[in-house]
Parts: sequence; structure tokens; C-alpha cells
Amino acid sequence: MNTNKTASPRPRYDDAALDALRIQGDPLADETVAEMFRRKEVGDLNTLMRFFNTAGDKLPEQLPASARAYFEATAMPPSWVDWDLMEQARLFFMDNAAHINTGLSFAAMPATYAVPRLSRLLASTHSMAYPSRRMANTGQFVTYLMQTNSFAEGSKFIPAAQKVRLLHAAVRHHLRHGGHWDVEKDGLPICQEDMIGGQICFSLLVLDAMHRLGIHMSEDGAEAYFYAWRAVGAMLGCDMSAVPENLAEARDYCDLYLLRNLGPSPEGVHLNAQLMRMYEDVVPGTLFDPMVPATVRYLVGDTIGDWLEIPRSPWDTAAKAVPVFLGLLETIEDSSPFAEWALDKAGSLLSGFELSALTRGRVMHHAIPAELRTEYGVKAPRTGRWVPPAPVH
Repeated sequence: MNTNKTASPRPRYDDAALDALRIQGDPLADETVAEMFRRKEVGDLNTLMRFFNTAGDKLPEQLPASARAYFEATAMPPSWVDWDLMEQARLFFMDNAAHINTGLSFAAMPATYAVPRLSRLLASTHSMAYPSRRMANTGQFVTYLMQTNSFAEGSKFIPAAQKVRLLHAAVRHHLRHGGHWDVEKDGLPICQEDMIGGQICFSLLVLDAMHRLGIHMSEDGAEAYFYAWRAVGAMLGCDMSAVPENLAEARDYCDLYLLRNLGPSPEGVHLNAQLMRMYEDVVPGTLFDPMVPATVRYLVGDTIGDWLEIPRSPWDTAAKAVPVFLGLLETIEDSSPFAEWALDKAGSLLSGFELSALTRGRVMHHAIPAELRTEYGVKAPRTGRWVPPAPVH
């Protein structure tokens, strides 16, 4: 009798796999930034980057040689991109622009603040004082991504992605060489684990938020939207051999990543309070201000809501009624082509208004920080792993 049993296949993502990603950076961008700091060229690059915002433009003549090689090497989209899928993603964004922006603003962004390591990183780059800058940069970045020419000549997305990648490498450089970060204990700052985790937060968690809001999405549309963020990950220096290939794999990665990393932190509380205050300022008047924390709590759940110290209020009940209202709008939208056009147009205008309010009508520029906050320190006590609360019977 044969007693041999076929061993269960090892899951693609486990603690060992993510531990390996935690000590992995982005060699191309890291080497570029290190060379610029050695040559004291960061200030010159920041000045010149303001004049390089469109793909296909000639690089400035005075661009440092190390930076020129980087910009030339990263000027093309990944060769594997399926342009039909990218068009599906763009159409999905057009149909759901306001809902996607809501998911980014009220779910994905606060969720990143519930990762203590990321909150401490954001505190190092003055993001605590200027949460609107990060939100504006993110909104503008997504808008550039979902335009028809996002990967073509004339695109504003590719230069933005190139600059964000260098920005991440600069923060890694400062923290690694400034004596503020314990690599042996915490891994690299903005490591591959976090880079891939961030890509998934801005894709899968946005789709989750839309589902929680009652938005009806096709599987093909959701997969296409995630696929677009895979292309983003490649442009931002993610190790594509480790990036999930579809939403099912993204769910596996996301669940493990959050289990490993979620937790409370004072920086997360402060960042989220600043973010909600900014949203309240964007909404005209004060009558509906309590809906901001209520909506965030509804979308991120009570565990994260409590960690971020989001206040509870009677408006929490009103937030739960939002899916009913959105469902009514969808019914109206499905009633006629004109209604569909009108609501899509309204959603597009609302998204434009939100972005305009955050950016104050300006183009947001990315700059490499020459130094971090002088009062910054990341040697705070490390929080333990998140243990999900016991089921309520």
C-alpha cells in the first residue's frame, strides 16, 4: 500500500517570502540617488525636474549625468503591457472616477496610516504637516495614469512615475545613512514588501471600498483596473517577479501584508486627523463635516478606526446608508443612455473639483528631499503583529 501523500504546494506568499522582500530595495533608483548625493547634484536636479513634466520632451541639457542615464532607462513603459487591458482600465476609471477617488481618499489612504512603519516614514518627509500635498500628488498621479495617452509621447504620467521612484530612493538613502533606521530589525525603508503593499492598497483596497459602497463592477473591469496598477508597480521599481498577477493573488498578498504590519501608532493617528481635517475643509460649509470621519470608519472598519482614533458619532449610521443612495443613482444611470452620460459627467466634474481643491489648480511637483525632518526619529517601540479581534457572538 502506498502511503506517500502529495505535499500541498507552498503558497506563493508566506512570511519567508515577505521577509525576503523586506530587505530588498530598488537597485537602479538607489544607485542613481547615491551617486547624486555623492556629487552634491540633488539641488540642481530638483530645479531641472520642474521643467521636465511631459514624456517625449528633451531632457534638460544641464541634467546631471547619473540622472540622465536613469531617466533614459526608465522612459518606456514595460514591454509586456497589454494595451487593450489598459484601455479597459481607462474606461473603468471614466465610469467610476468619483467612486475610485472616494476609495483612495477615505479607505486606501487612511489604511496606510494604520501601518506604523509607513506612518513613521511619512512623518520623516514633512507629510504630517502637509497631508494635502500627498493626497494631491496621489490624485494627480491617478488622473495622469488613466488618461488616453498615459504611456505615450505627451504623457505626464511617465515623468511623474520616474520622479516618484527617485523620491522613494531618496527617503531610503536618508534613513539608511542617517542612523535613524534599524535595517536588521525593520528591513529597508520603503522596501519591496511596502512598495508592493502600497500598489495593492491603491488598487485592491479601492475596489474593496467601492464594493462596500454598493458599486456594481464587472470582474473584467476590476481586473483591468488592477492590471493598470501592475504597470504602475513596474514603473515605480517593484520587483515584478513578486508582484501579484491578478486579483486573487493580490488578495493573498494583501491579507498577509496587513496581518504582518497593521497596528496603532501616534504618527498614524496624527496623520489621519490631519487628513480628515483637510477633507472637511474641502467640503463647503460645516453641516456635513461629521460625515468625513463616519465614512472613513465605515470603509476601514472599527479595528483600524479605533487604532486611528476616529471618533464615533450618530453620523456612523448615516454613513451606512450611503450604499443605498449610490444604488439609487445606479438605478437611474441604468434607466437611459442620457442618465448614464449625465451621471458620468457629474462624477468626472466632481473628481475634477476634488483634485482642483487639493492642488489649488497647480501642477504638483515631486522633489528629492535634501534632508529629512531634523526632529525625526524612528526608534520608537516596535508594535507587535496584529491579532484579529475575536468573533462577536
